[in-house]
This record gives sequence, C-alpha cells and structure tokens, in this order.
Amino acid sequence: MATIREVTYEILRQHGLTTFFGNPGSNELTFLDEMPADFRYILGLHEGAVLAMADGFAQASGGPAFANLHSAAGTGHAVGALTNSWYSHSPLVITAGQQVRSQVGTEATLSNVDAPSLPQPLVKWSGEPLAASDAPRMISQAIHTATTTPAGPVYVSIPLDDWRQEVDDGLVAELPARRVETAGALSPAQIEELAAVLDQAQHPVLVLGPDVDATASNDQAVALAEKLRAPAWIAPSASRCPFPTRHPAFRGVLPASITGISAQLAGHDVILVVGAPVFRYHQFDPGPYLPDDASLVHLTSDPAEAARAPMGRSVVVDVQQALAALVDAITQAERPMPEPRSSLSPPADHDATTPFAPEAVFSAVAATAPADAIYVKEATSTTGVVWDHLDISRPGSYYFPAAGGLGFGLAAAVGVQLAQPERPVIALIGDGSANYGITALWTAAQYHLPVTFVILNNGTYAALRSFSNYMHVTDAPGIDIPGIDFVRIAEGYGVSARAVKTSDELQDALRRSLGSDEPHLIEVPTRPIEALP
Repeated sequence: MATIREVTYEILRQHGLTTFFGNPGSNELTFLDEMPADFRYILGLHEGAVLAMADGFAQASGGPAFANLHSAAGTGHAVGALTNSWYSHSPLVITAGQQVRSQVGTEATLSNVDAPSLPQPLVKWSGEPLAASDAPRMISQAIHTATTTPAGPVYVSIPLDDWRQEVDDGLVAELPARRVETAGALSPAQIEELAAVLDQAQHPVLVLGPDVDATASNDQAVALAEKLRAPAWIAPSASRCPFPTRHPAFRGVLPASITGISAQLAGHDVILVVGAPVFRYHQFDPGPYLPDDASLVHLTSDPAEAARAPMGRSVVVDVQQALAALVDAITQAERPMPEPRSSLSPPADHDATTPFAPEAVFSAVAATAPADAIYVKEATSTTGVVWDHLDISRPGSYYFPAAGGLGFGLAAAVGVQLAQPERPVIALIGDGSANYGITALWTAAQYHLPVTFVILNNGTYAALRSFSNYMHVTDAPGIDIPGIDFVRIAEGYGVSARAVKTSDELQDALRRSLGSDEPHLIEVPTRPIEALP
C-alpha cells in the first residue's frame, strides 16, 4: 500500500504543483523527506517572503502555487503577506506542519493549537484532518477550493506523523484524477439586457479591476472600450494592470475615496465595473457613492464582492466570458473616441547633489526596459504617478500588493521571475517596503534569478507621511528611517548592487542589469511625494 506522503505527491503532481515555496522546520521534515526528482523546493529565509514568492508565482503563472509553512509560528510570520493573497484572489495551497497527533492536546512545543482558525478570515477554507487517512483527500479538497472561482488561498495543517501512514488503495486510484470546474456564464437574457443598458448610455465609462488581467481578458476590455467609445479607468488600489497605459481611452487609476471616485466619474450616466470590488476605499472622504444621475453595473467572479457592494447592480459571472459576450452584443457607438489624456513630460536630469523625483526614476525605467518587461511595484507613495510613465500593454505585466500589506514586492518579484523566466522582471520597491521582504534577495541570488531590484530610498515611510498631513497629525513618531545602506545589505546576501545619483548612472545600471543573467540591486535616492497615493 502507498503512504499518505506518496499519494499526496501524486495529487500535487497531477495538478502541476511541483514547485514548493517554504522554510522548513522539524514538523515538515517527514513530508519533505526524499522529495521526488521532478519537484523543486524554493527556500525563503522568512515565511513572509515565502508566501509573497508563492503569491507572485501563482499570479504570474496563472495557476496555483504551493507554500509549506512551519507550524503556528511560521503561519504567523506569513499572515501579513496572506492579506495581499486574499484580496488578489491568488490560488495558494498553503500547508503547515503540525506536531505528532498524540502531543497536540498537551500543547507540546511546536503544536499548532486550533490550527484551522489561525489563518482565518484570510483564507477561503482551512482544515486539519481528523484522521491521518483523510489527509490526501483534504489536500485534494484544498487544491480544488483554491482554484475554483473566485480563486484564493487555502490552509491545511498536517500532523508530522501522518505522512508515513498507509492509505486506502481506493483513494490512490481516485484522488489524483479528480477535476472540479466552474461554469458561470451570462444567460442570453442577461446579455441582451446588459447590452441594452450600454447601448442606451450617453456617456458610459469602464472601471476595470485585477481579475480582468488575471483572466487575460485585457484585449476584450480594450475591444469593449473601443466599441463603446468610452474612457477606461483602473479600479482603486490596483494590484494588476488590466488596460494598456498608452491607449487613448486610458484614464489612470481611480482614487481610493468615496468623494474622489464620484468626482472623477462625474458626467457619466452608466458606470460598468468589471473584475474589481465596488470599491476598495482607503482614506475616509464621505459623500455620495455615485455621481448624480449615474447607475452602476458590476461584473465580478466573487460573490462576496457582489454582496458587500454599497450600490449598483452586481452580477456574479465569469469575467472573461462576460466581457467577450458584451463585446459581441453591443452596437458600435458613433460618438468620437475619448481624447488621450495629456501625458506628463519626464522630469529633467539632475546632478549628483539632488535626490531623484520618483517620476524621473520611472521615466528612466520606461526608457530602458524592453517591451515585455514585468513590473512588480511596492513603492506605495508613488502609486498615483507611476501610470503616467510606465508603458504597460501586455497581460501579466504589473503586480502590486492587493491589500497594501508591506513585504510583497521584493519577494513577489522572485516568484514572478520563477514563473516567467523568459521575461525580464523589474521590481520598483520603496525603502520602507524593502525591509519587510529583504531576505528574498538571498533566494534570488541562490537560484540565479535575474530580477532587477530598484530601491527608491527616501529615508521615510512617505505614504505614512502623506496620511499624516491628510489627517492633520503633526508629530507622530516612527515615520523616518534614515541610514539604511541597501547596497551593502544586498551584497551581504550575494546580490550585485550599485548606488546611483544621476539619470545617466541609473540608465547605465538598468542596462547592465537587464543584460545580465543574475540579480542586481540599484539604490536610487529619491525625494518623498507628499500627495496621497
């Protein structure tokens, strides 16, 4: 008879889960022992970085990713990163090692007491098998739960003495071959009704979210905008880029406030939101949720997003199918296409005595990066300006922490590069954010991943400083973080690094890094942006 461990590896193999992200402890050793040759283990030095790597890998590969955490402590380390995975609908299968069954009740060291409750509410489902023999079925359940629409992270705690137990032959035959599919399509009546709403609109507008990019529906979104002759915004707090930033219909990213969104959408009578919540607000600016005389239609794959929206009509549906159906059903509008928004001129070069404006960094990156570059960004205070400078036109080319939980960017870039080895990955990371995931530099070096890490070092938590000004907080401690030398830190982890002070130096460093097959870090002194992100 096969062991539980052997059956589990076969289940994982059948679902393509052959890359593990982890940081092992004693509870996980019996599972990892004699790992099959067709599996690979990506070691991270902190579970927060481990989970962010797995998150980046899942989003960039378009499939599930497998993370292995160490009991309760390792799970706790990863929970901050898990907030981003939850809101980005990342299909993560997260396992954690548990003490041997007979010692959990006495709370022996490394027991994960009440393990299923630990990651809640940031997972779709969590569990721990009541009997060792149920562990393979529970792993199968976890995979299908993580990958069915809406995708999301799941969590399974497995006692370390389960893995060597034998399992029933019937499960060996049935579990690996199981498939679960989702088929949620607009009905013909719904298509006709929604098409009529859009055809009758005088001033429609699109608001597009991360699930458009996650389902590679960007071309359908462009086709819909062009057929409607409507402007297209990206939903607030965008974790992906669902619309090409150089298309004439592109308007940027909506602000994350009630009155800010209403002001930007004023004058539109029909607001079509696709693949995003309605809406992810941040700063508190109360007021009307919608402009006067505007109606909102919301297409989402997530029933929870539909249920909690404060306004409009929501339809839970397959986003890609819905966009394609509406493109076919609506009538070509006769109004003119929206005028392209005025682009910002790149800031002038500066000498070595002046910190860079963040816009100058993004302009230099845009001028140097190849067309197929992937950007992983976690310089949170610059979110409002990055869209004016980066040319993002391909699906799967931009990733940002979906919940704003710091520590995503630097580590996620490692996972993205593992998932997309043929495309260059450029990580644009703030100095505050970098410290939350800095150990991922070691992983990049050890696995020879040619990520270009650009650290925008302004010596402060600039987003927090902006919120302090907005909230009239004049003397809060802990906002400034001077004196960090990222070049020396990177070199200590085995990553080649360089500090630059001029635009010429920055572009030279970018060209050298992008032409290399090893990771590089570029530290750029920048000045803070005072406006809210």
